[in-house]
Amino acid sequence: MAFLYFVEANKKSKKGKGTFMKKNNYKGRCEKRSIHKCEGVCKTYDALQSRMVDILSEDENVKEIRCNVPMDGTEYTSDIVCTMENDTIVVYECCYRNLLKRPSHAKLLQQSRQYWLEHGIKKENWRLAVDEEKQTVEKR
Repeated sequence: MAFLYFVEANKKSKKGKGTFMKKNNYKGRCEKRSIHKCEGVCKTYDALQSRMVDILSEDENVKEIRCNVPMDGTEYTSDIVCTMENDTIVVYECCYRNLLKRPSHAKLLQQSRQYWLEHGIKKENWRLAVDEEKQTVEKR
């Protein structure tokens, strides 16, 4: 079973416009940041991925963060791959809630999960980060 994280993306982004399972040569807009746990420049492509990097960079158990890691043999990348203090590797895929309903995205998530399981990542170390559900307030 994979862990599921609900992340509040603080930055404004157009609903449903977040990228998901980016291709290796993705040329979309990105935010380039310098993070002490990330070697070189950390490129994030949406608010959810950016917020997840912020959360992980504050975590004392995380030793190194890598963003947009290519999955060899496929044309896609994984959003975040972390090396923990005990040298285990944890993979995070960031996905907006409204994209989870699409069969094509479920297929890509399964492809990512299978890829990392075949490369020695334990089931519990492949995780999914999803944006928080917005609470709607009825106006009277």
